[in-house]
Amino acid sequence: MNSVAVAISGGVDSSVAALLLKDRGYNVFGITMSLSEYSEKTIETAAQVADKLDISHYVVDLKTEFNERVIKPFCHEYGLGRTPNPCILCNRHIKFNLLFDKARELGANLFATGHYARILETQEGLKLFKGIDFAKDQSYFLYMLKQEQLKHLLMPLGGLTKTEVKNIACELGIDTLIEHESQDICFIPNNGYDEFISENVDTKCGDILDIDGALIGRHRGLAYYTIGQRQGLGLSSSGRRYIVRLDPANNTVILGEREQLFLTKLRAGKLTWISGNVPFCMEQIAARIRYRAPESPVKMRFIDGFCDIEFEQPQWAITPGQSVVFYRGDEVLGGGIIETPDSSMS
Repeated sequence: MNSVAVAISGGVDSSVAALLLKDRGYNVFGITMSLSEYSEKTIETAAQVADKLDISHYVVDLKTEFNERVIKPFCHEYGLGRTPNPCILCNRHIKFNLLFDKARELGANLFATGHYARILETQEGLKLFKGIDFAKDQSYFLYMLKQEQLKHLLMPLGGLTKTEVKNIACELGIDTLIEHESQDICFIPNNGYDEFISENVDTKCGDILDIDGALIGRHRGLAYYTIGQRQGLGLSSSGRRYIVRLDPANNTVILGEREQLFLTKLRAGKLTWISGNVPFCMEQIAARIRYRAPESPVKMRFIDGFCDIEFEQPQWAITPGQSVVFYRGDEVLGGGIIETPDSSMS
């Protein structure tokens, strides 16, 4: 019998994933990451869920690794005026790497999560697809998965809607154990970004300029700002101007009009592909520049390990440090990290 370690986060989704796999006859146990000082409530709830499901439960202390592989790079990138996605860093380095290795040490030959995505076997190999509930689809966060990982990975919620998952949780009674959905960034309590940045990121004040280079104010440090931001600029009157660019070389924040945030080009690096190779066919590929952004058809050109991407529809607030993810229909092809917007393409 296959032994499956389910990454239980203390939320409805991972709890229902464990239940479904147990009902299918797998030998299931729960495994929960201890990632920071704020993990205690998560671990307590996950243990209660495991007890309710009558499965074994293990806690794996990955605080040191999480700090080195996720928090420190996150802070470093913010200090450079970039906006990284910590969930993607965690999936790449922690959840589908170190945690999976710990699960195998505990006897699992399969690993499962509560992500809304699907893994299908085809003649070309294993492929990753969006979850059928497009409002909850989480395939954007999984573009870095590789064939060797997909061979041992289960995502039982990919064919369900969130409503169906909640109903299953209610029928079992595990919904009463879970107080709320997971927060955006697990190591920043109560979304206290400013406090976190002030304690963890080296910042230096600098100038706020308009798009023509005129001085209009001072900023607190690039880490406090992001592309597309309009509120919290500390200016007595910024009108309806938005941050259109952060310039780390000169430590400046540049403001412009909203229309100037709509761009059609970007350059991406650190590319990974689900198949292990750049797609042979470059037709009918669309891309998404952030989790909730709409997809747009793209043209792609590869140069020296980078990919220059041109969108059919202009994209709002292309942000360095975020991920761009490539799709063909519902299939996830891969993705990379946005290096610069509006790269030159001939």
